[in-house]
Amino acid sequence: MALPLLPGTSFNRNVGKEKFHKSQHWGFCNNVSMLVSEDKPGIGGELLLGQKMKPKYSEFPKGMGSDAPSWVAFDKQVLSFDAYLEDEVPDRSQENYRIRRYKIYFYLEDDTIQVNEPALKNSGMLQGTFIRRHRISLPPPDEDQFYTVHHFNINIDIIFYGWTFKIYDCDTFTKNFLKKLGVKLNPPGQCPEDPYMKMRRETLDCMEPLRPYESFDTLKQFLEYDRKVLRFFCLWDDSASVFGDCRELILHYFLSDDTIEVKEVMPHNSGRDAMSLFLQRRKLPKYGPPGVYQPGQITDRTVLNVYSGLTENRADGYLLDKYKLGKVDQEFYKDCDLFIGATINVWGRKVLLCDCDEFTKTYYKTKYGIENFTSIPWKAPPPPKIERKFPPYTGFGSEEDSLRSCISLTPTPHQKNFKKFLEKDSYGNISNTLRFFAKLFTHKCADVDRMFVISYFLSDDTISVFEPIERNSGITGGKFLKRIRVKKPGQEVFKSELSEYVKAEELYIGAKVNVNGYLFLLLSADEYTLNYMEMNSDKFPMSSIELVLQKLKEEESKSREIKQVFAAADCRHTKMVDYNTFRAHFSKTIKEKLAVLTTGKLCFSIAKDAVSKLKSIYKFNGFLYIDFVSCKFAELMNRF
Repeated sequence: MALPLLPGTSFNRNVGKEKFHKSQHWGFCNNVSMLVSEDKPGIGGELLLGQKMKPKYSEFPKGMGSDAPSWVAFDKQVLSFDAYLEDEVPDRSQENYRIRRYKIYFYLEDDTIQVNEPALKNSGMLQGTFIRRHRISLPPPDEDQFYTVHHFNINIDIIFYGWTFKIYDCDTFTKNFLKKLGVKLNPPGQCPEDPYMKMRRETLDCMEPLRPYESFDTLKQFLEYDRKVLRFFCLWDDSASVFGDCRELILHYFLSDDTIEVKEVMPHNSGRDAMSLFLQRRKLPKYGPPGVYQPGQITDRTVLNVYSGLTENRADGYLLDKYKLGKVDQEFYKDCDLFIGATINVWGRKVLLCDCDEFTKTYYKTKYGIENFTSIPWKAPPPPKIERKFPPYTGFGSEEDSLRSCISLTPTPHQKNFKKFLEKDSYGNISNTLRFFAKLFTHKCADVDRMFVISYFLSDDTISVFEPIERNSGITGGKFLKRIRVKKPGQEVFKSELSEYVKAEELYIGAKVNVNGYLFLLLSADEYTLNYMEMNSDKFPMSSIELVLQKLKEEESKSREIKQVFAAADCRHTKMVDYNTFRAHFSKTIKEKLAVLTTGKLCFSIAKDAVSKLKSIYKFNGFLYIDFVSCKFAELMNRF
């Protein structure tokens, strides 16, 4: 029961209201006053009595998620409907109407609609986009409104610009979306078949075309197996024929078009002309040679007759035999026919497949499951190698030049080791030259005190000897030997082999070097030479501290004698001796086995190794020389 409209019994509707503006319903158009709009609300935006607002866009129910706008929430979400249209075809006896199929897309983000017609082969009509994407208004009298999602369903008619589309189905996403909106979906329908297309298909099925089209599709095989080749190593035994022998062949099977090519491996000095291919790339028949065929007998299609000018348009064509009478059947080798141990027929030649490469093994293992790839020995044993002997050295020129004249008819100069020259040549502060101070090992009194500087150049293994000039000695100093390679003594002069020369590994302190009949004793070396030999101890074993300790361990019996000698040398009990005293007493104590090492490189190695650990050339803590002799190398390192 409603309350009477009396003071005190009615509620004030303006309580809490903030907007009291008045909508403009009337205006002027072409200077004529008229009603401008009926959709505008009343005062403050409230609807008038009996007025209903028409929604401009689709209204979706509020969910539990975020309140995102539709163009964000429904981005890239499209409803797809299947529809057809009955298009009238006037003035044609074959058909009265045509069934045309369409796809209707409804974009949820902005309520736009797009209609596409799928392409149909040989339709003769423009197909593709039928209605571009935009908002489509409703048919009259509601042309002021637009289609929304609530206007769509299955098995309904929908009108776009006078075209009536029959929606008979939709996709799964569209069905689920409409169900969530609360739309009750109608059962899906069926699209009727186009009567003209049905008649045309029945006519084509009853006809036997005069030119049957036979497709030979090899594109798939080409795209899948392009540049994939199976390789087999083969043997052709032709020893039964006159002047025949066994020939090595390489068979290539191209998977892209099932063709085969064969190459022959020509050994050196075989006497045969080198051919590029033993068999040109082509399909290889299993039973060959098949004989001589008439022209046109082997072909993909059989032509019965050729016609022209039968009609006014003078059409030219030809008739094919679809039954292929008289076709010659040929069998060609496939990849399944090739395996290790198989004998194939290469145009009358029996070729044995002996081995294959890794790719071929992987292919057969993957496709056919073959695991056994035991190769068959096909290569003949190599002929005995005849030792090449050269005539002896003639004495003219160098031995290398004389040897080059025996190798070829046109003598070529000897090729030096240019890489070694670049690596060992002097550059900057690195000289790559080993310098030793030496004296002559002779019994002549005049030559006993003569000192020499022997330089060994690592770049080309040459040696030069220089004698420092000493005043009032009666001997002219200077260049004693120019820079040349020095041969080792005791070699025959006129021989076929090249002579051996003095190497850098044979030079160390205490060594005796024979230079063209002069025997030199190496006394010492400069700092660069010592450092170089210690850094390359694998090439210069006399510079290795491990070798020195090993030699001293073998003389453990003389440890007591060495202790007494060094105790007597240290008169002041400072536990320090200089290098010269150490070397002199050590040389006198050990004479037999370590004579050369003691007088030369051993003393240098012990002193330099101690210097690197004690930072002093004289200080040796507590007669540690006995530790060298007593094989206590670990304790020696701790004391250092």
